[in-house]
Amino acid sequence: MTISHWLAWPNGQLLSSSAIIVILVLMLFMSVRLYISYRNKQIYRWLITAIPLIIVKQCLTAVLAYPDLSFIPWFYLTFTVLQIVSFIIINFVFMKLYTGRSAQLKGLPFIIIGMLTFVIAGIQIAIAPSAADTGVAVDAFTFPALDFYGLIVIFIIMLGTRSAAMNAKYYASLIVFFVSELARLAGAYVFHGSLGWLALLSQLLPIIYYALLFLLLFEWVIERLLLTYQSSIMDGLTGLYNRRHFYSKAEQLLQQCKSMAIIFGDIDNFKRLNDTHGHLKADGVLKQVAVIMKEESSGIGSAGRYGGEELLACINTERVKPELVAESIRRRVEAETMVTISVGFSTSKESKHIQEVIKQADEAMYHSKTTGKNKVTAFKSISSSKRGR
Repeated sequence: MTISHWLAWPNGQLLSSSAIIVILVLMLFMSVRLYISYRNKQIYRWLITAIPLIIVKQCLTAVLAYPDLSFIPWFYLTFTVLQIVSFIIINFVFMKLYTGRSAQLKGLPFIIIGMLTFVIAGIQIAIAPSAADTGVAVDAFTFPALDFYGLIVIFIIMLGTRSAAMNAKYYASLIVFFVSELARLAGAYVFHGSLGWLALLSQLLPIIYYALLFLLLFEWVIERLLLTYQSSIMDGLTGLYNRRHFYSKAEQLLQQCKSMAIIFGDIDNFKRLNDTHGHLKADGVLKQVAVIMKEESSGIGSAGRYGGEELLACINTERVKPELVAESIRRRVEAETMVTISVGFSTSKESKHIQEVIKQADEAMYHSKTTGKNKVTAFKSISSSKRGR
C-alpha cells in the first residue's frame, strides 16, 4: 500500500483533522489573548465562537470518514451546517480585522447568508423527513441542497472581497478552500468515492487553508504588538522617540561609545506661528523639523521629542564633530522650512550622566535663544566664559 493510497483512506482524514485541530487550538489561544488585551471585544468574541465550531466540525469529519460505521444522517447535517456557518463567521472576522473601518464592512449580509443555511437545512429535512432519523452507512446519505449552497457561500465571500483590500494570503486561502470543497463534492456526487486522489485532495487542502488562516492571525498579532510597542516609545506627532525612550537610547549610546553629545533644539517663535497660521500648519512645520533632526542623527545616534517644540538628538562623536551636526540642523531648518531653530549642545566630556548632559545642552540652547536666536551654542563655551568672569 502506497502512502497516497493509505492517506486516501479514513486514516488519512483522521491525520488531516488532527493537524487542523492543532492549528485551530493555536488560533484559539491567540484569539483569547487578543480578546483579553484589546478593546475591540466583539470581533474577537466572534473569532472565539467560530474556532470551537470548526473544531467540532473537524471531529465530525474524522468520524464520518469511516464508511463501515452506521450513523443517523443528523451527523452529516450537523457537519454541513457547522462548516458553512463557521466559514461565514471566520471570514467575516478576518475581513473585519484586515479592513477595519476603511471598508465599512456590514454584518447584515453575513447574517442573512448564515440564516439561509438553516432555512435550506430545514427545507431539506421537510422534503425527506424520514431520512434524518434512519441509521445508515455514511456514504448512503447526502444533503445536496446544503452541500451546493456551501459552494455558493464560498463564491459569494470571494466576490465580496473584491471591495476590500485584503492580504494575498487571504485570497489564496479562499481559493484553496473552494478547490477542496469542489474535490469533496465531486468525489461524493460524481465519482462516489472511486477516485483516491480526489479524497486525498479534499483531506490535504483544508490543512493548507487553516495554515494560511493561522499565518494571517499570527501576522495580525505581531502587527498589534509592534504598534503597541511603537506607541509606547514614539511621539505620536513627530515620529521621534518620546522623552523616556530617548533617555534610554542616550544611555545605551553613552555605554557603547567613548564620547557622545546631546544636541538640543527649540523652534524659534513657535507660539507666534501657532497664533498666526493655526495649529495644523504649526504641526506640519514641527514634523518637518523633526524629519531634519532624525535625518541628521541617522547612523550616528537617535532623535527624540523633549516636549512642545523642543527636539533632541544624541550622537556618537567619535567620527563626527557635534558642532558640525548642530550647525547642519540649524542651516537645513532655516533653508527648508518657514522657521528657524536655536540649538545648543553638550558632550560627555562635560559630564558622564545623561540627565546632566541634557541639562547642559538645554542651557546652551537657551543661550542661543536669548542672544539672537537661529544660532548654535556649545555648552563648554558658555561655561568657560562664566569661569572667566
